[in-house]
Amino acid sequence: MPDYDLAIIGGGINGTGIARDAAGRGLSVLLVEQNDLASGTSSASTKLIHGGLRYLEHGWLRLVREALIEREVMLRMAPHLIRPMRFVLPAEPGMRPAWMLRLGLFIYDHLGGRKILPATRTIDLSRDALGAPLKGRYRHGFEYSDCQADDSRLVVLNALDAAERGAVIRTRTRCVRAERKDVWHLVLEIRGRRDVATARALINAAGPWVGSVSEGMLGAPPSGRLRLNKGSHIVVRALFDHDRGYIFQISDGRVVFALPFERDFTLVGTTDEDFAGDPGTVAADADDVAYLCRAVNDHFRTAIAPADVLWAFAGVRSHYDEGSARPQDVPRDYVLALDDEPGAAPLLTIYGGKITTYRRLAEAALAELGPVFGARPAWTASSSLPGGDFPHDGVERLIAKTCAAWPFLDEAHARRLIGAYGTRVDRILGSARSPADLGPHLGADLTAAEVRYLMAHEWAQTEDDVLWRRSKLGLRLSREERGRLATFMAGAIGNQDK
Repeated sequence: MPDYDLAIIGGGINGTGIARDAAGRGLSVLLVEQNDLASGTSSASTKLIHGGLRYLEHGWLRLVREALIEREVMLRMAPHLIRPMRFVLPAEPGMRPAWMLRLGLFIYDHLGGRKILPATRTIDLSRDALGAPLKGRYRHGFEYSDCQADDSRLVVLNALDAAERGAVIRTRTRCVRAERKDVWHLVLEIRGRRDVATARALINAAGPWVGSVSEGMLGAPPSGRLRLNKGSHIVVRALFDHDRGYIFQISDGRVVFALPFERDFTLVGTTDEDFAGDPGTVAADADDVAYLCRAVNDHFRTAIAPADVLWAFAGVRSHYDEGSARPQDVPRDYVLALDDEPGAAPLLTIYGGKITTYRRLAEAALAELGPVFGARPAWTASSSLPGGDFPHDGVERLIAKTCAAWPFLDEAHARRLIGAYGTRVDRILGSARSPADLGPHLGADLTAAEVRYLMAHEWAQTEDDVLWRRSKLGLRLSREERGRLATFMAGAIGNQDK
């Protein structure tokens, strides 16, 4: 009798989404991740839940429709993490004409059965305040709807929900070998110690590491061709003082977003280029930063230079390679490759995928394995993620309720906590009646109570886990404060080990 029904390699959005769905269907699940959850591509996105407006030009209508439908499913599922945002698309002189943009946005508005988000409107950028931050050449533009997300927390909350439904989530655990017989025998390594687990089926959801997992751990080349694509982003001080994002057409055929980010900053991205090498070493290099700075300077009145960049990050997307010449033309859809050789335990390999469509990918993956596990109904479309059990338009009411229950919190602190934990904010604040009851303040508004919660319930072990993947407070803490946080966490781990 194997230990688990399903083993999953990879703790990004695809792996954790599948783990959650499978656990909710009553399967016993093991997920292993060699680093922290969302430590790769899933924390290096543009932080959007969107249909992909530019994908319409490629004719990827099925992908866009699926993503647009999922956009509102996810808004209902996690209203604390998924936030509606309006985007300004200026009509760029000499590029796609305004009528073409308007037609594309008409399709975008109607393709996915939009019910919650408002429709597109035309704006006069020479008169509207939304045109004030832009260069003077813009006269006309459009404002349309999509959503912004906290990508890494989305991963963590899928893992948390999976665990609460019985899945075993093992971070910083590397699968060093997998032997395939009628069941899978996995050799796992954690902190120099080895363990063995068995499972009826295995999913390779390692993202850009899919190929190395197939060849190095499974002992076989991947069943499809993998193409790696690097996307870089920068964060600078706020370039505008409103809550809309901007999307710009670039002369090389790409698009670049400039988005309000973490209240005081602007996120700019992304680049699109082929990548070769170890995905674990990827970084935004000087050319990436210069490209994004030029994109800002070509469109905004406020100029920036590489010295103004507060944070630069990059991720490697994995795609199924169908032979596109340019990186930006590679389809963003997912491909599921099932190896169900008779007499051997099945292997499912995941290629590609977008954060927006991860839930549908999980359903499709379990449908592929249906002959192994039997018919088990899908359930996630009407579910909520931990802390998301409130109406999609109820964030402001929840913030007000939190401020009333814990009056010592200022509004900005309450807003950040609700944006991360939703209705579970009480698990951090508890019976606190003053700031002192939350323990030492470790920088910005981060308290010992929050860090202890993240360590106990969300697999946080290092200061980077807390500051960049469970929050974005790394933008606000000084080097000294980061050191103090690291010391605090090391002490907490030491006390746990006693």
